[in-house]
Amino acid sequence: MENYINNVLKPKIQGDGGEITFLSRDGDKVTVLMQGECSKCHILDRCLEWAEQQIEKDTGEKVRLEGIRKKPYFQDV
Repeated sequence: MENYINNVLKPKIQGDGGEITFLSRDGDKVTVLMQGECSKCHILDRCLEWAEQQIEKDTGEKVRLEGIRKKPYFQDV
């Protein structure tokens, strides 16, 4: 799953100014760190649903993505 996120999803999300990083997997729950534009995006839930669909389509695995938003240090004030 980490390979798929890094090699397939990450470049697509980076194309929109975002960043996704695999953190962990526990059964069907995959936790990812969302940074860049993703950290402040109002439709992040829809993007994660899209990513879940892509994972299922390409790998046959049905997972649930949990995104943790991490703003850049200068926005944490």
